[in-house]
Amino acid sequence: MVLLTTKFVQRASLFVSFVGLVTTFITTFLPLWKTMNSDLNEMENWYEGLWHMCIYTEEVGIHCKEFESFLALPPDTLAGRVLMCISIVTGFLGVAAAFFGLEGVEVGAGWERVKRTFLILGGVLIWVSGITTLAAVSFMAYVMVVKFWDENLPDVMPGWEYGEAMFSGWFAGLLLVVGGSFLFVAVCMGDHAAKLQQKSHILTRNQEHRPRTHHYRKTEIV
Repeated sequence: MVLLTTKFVQRASLFVSFVGLVTTFITTFLPLWKTMNSDLNEMENWYEGLWHMCIYTEEVGIHCKEFESFLALPPDTLAGRVLMCISIVTGFLGVAAAFFGLEGVEVGAGWERVKRTFLILGGVLIWVSGITTLAAVSFMAYVMVVKFWDENLPDVMPGWEYGEAMFSGWFAGLLLVVGGSFLFVAVCMGDHAAKLQQKSHILTRNQEHRPRTHHYRKTEIV
């Protein structure tokens, strides 16, 4: 297809990665990773994120409080916070590196190989960002499921359930993985186009240096 050029794939991949990075950043600071509603008091809804714990009541509204101690965090929350911070840093560096590797972005004369390296580096960093996002959300989801079905806990005690931020985190991680993967596809497309151009240049040069032969028409004299 005409639209599936190297330039188009590069920019589409970078756009998808940027959307995934922004979604990851927003998800990291949302207090909606976990939600809980008690049967004893249905008017209260509890929410927990990586940085805050919130309670919502119809009388007061929503009230949030930050976690006081970093060391006192639950293991799943601590792991999720660390992984999401790694995801944001690697995603930002990956998007920045991929931007300087795009076709049409002037970096310097004779920097074609360096721009290819930027694209590969950006793809790797964005891919790592997506994997860490998916790992953080999936690990917290696994811990929630294990605790929810723990038979040692009393039935009266409510358990945490998935919040909206969990689903946005999965979506963001998927976007980052797809964006990073298609950056590798763009690199392969660029290498293939460069090989075709090189072969075409060699054929043209060989035709120019090929010795010319003159063909004479045979005639008979009676």
